[in-house]
Amino acid sequence: MKHLVLSLMAATALSVAGMSARAYAADEKPAVVYDLGGKFDKSFNEAAYDGAEKYKADTGIAYREFEIQNEAQREQALRKFAQDGNSPIVIPGFSAAAAIEKVAGEFPDTKFVIIDAVVDKPNVRSVVFKEEEGSYLVGLLAVMASKTGSVGFVGGMDVPLIRKFACGYVAGVKATNKDAKVIQNMTGDTPSAWNDPAKGGEIAKSQMDQGADVIYHAAGGTGIGVLQAAADAGKLGIGVDSNQNGLHPGHVLTSMVKRVDTAVYNAFKDVADDKFTAGIQVLGLKEDGVDYAMDENNEKLISPEMKQAVEAAKADIIAGKITVHDYMTDNKCPY
Repeated sequence: MKHLVLSLMAATALSVAGMSARAYAADEKPAVVYDLGGKFDKSFNEAAYDGAEKYKADTGIAYREFEIQNEAQREQALRKFAQDGNSPIVIPGFSAAAAIEKVAGEFPDTKFVIIDAVVDKPNVRSVVFKEEEGSYLVGLLAVMASKTGSVGFVGGMDVPLIRKFACGYVAGVKATNKDAKVIQNMTGDTPSAWNDPAKGGEIAKSQMDQGADVIYHAAGGTGIGVLQAAADAGKLGIGVDSNQNGLHPGHVLTSMVKRVDTAVYNAFKDVADDKFTAGIQVLGLKEDGVDYAMDENNEKLISPEMKQAVEAAKADIIAGKITVHDYMTDNKCPY
């Protein structure tokens, strides 16, 4: 009888614990609003999606998501999720700043996270990256891999953030070979510049006609066309945000990985653990926020000499021996 009572007590305790865990899980209602280009853009949005999916796989907690089709839907989606009690609500993309500013003010008890912009609200976390540091590393690799001494850069929408990528890239190129040529083009000045692979391919072909044999893109979905054109021509592309080495194995030199996935995962987890903090988070090489990608798809493209040089540069940036100029500080590139 005594054993039966103990067994019942244990079963009850487990049941209560299980109920608490489920109740706790039910209280978690994270959400993601993707930027234009969609969650499967193989780049920025997809990195956010990967972070949300990893959290779901690790915890069993589902999340809500929405892919906007136009500018107006940002604010609508944010407000709808907030009204439904979702928190945190994560939105990648600097274009969401105005919408977050407005909706976060309307729902002060909801936690919001914006990636790539700063919104000064007590319930908003702003995550920004030192893209210039990662771009420096891929610039170094680009010029070391180049046979012509000319490399290219294709940006998406012409905004200071993308100029930041370009400036860091030029810094890495010029620090390695001061006589190298860097051909730069932006795709456009409207949001459609993020999702035009055909235009990206055209720009890449033009740069290759001018001698570029390695081309780095920071152009979202447009960059898929850049990588395709480089691969078709037997040249090398460089991916961005997500690891894009596998899109054209042997023709993508590396990718400048930006850990948007980590930013999303941490936002979900911090709210679940009641450790959410508002304010600005800055993620660079030191914080494992940016890096260059190495895997089986590009390992034969990176020589031991290149590997040694890029690791030395990475260590020097982390140690503060190399400071890469941040274009956002003055909208100028000194290289």
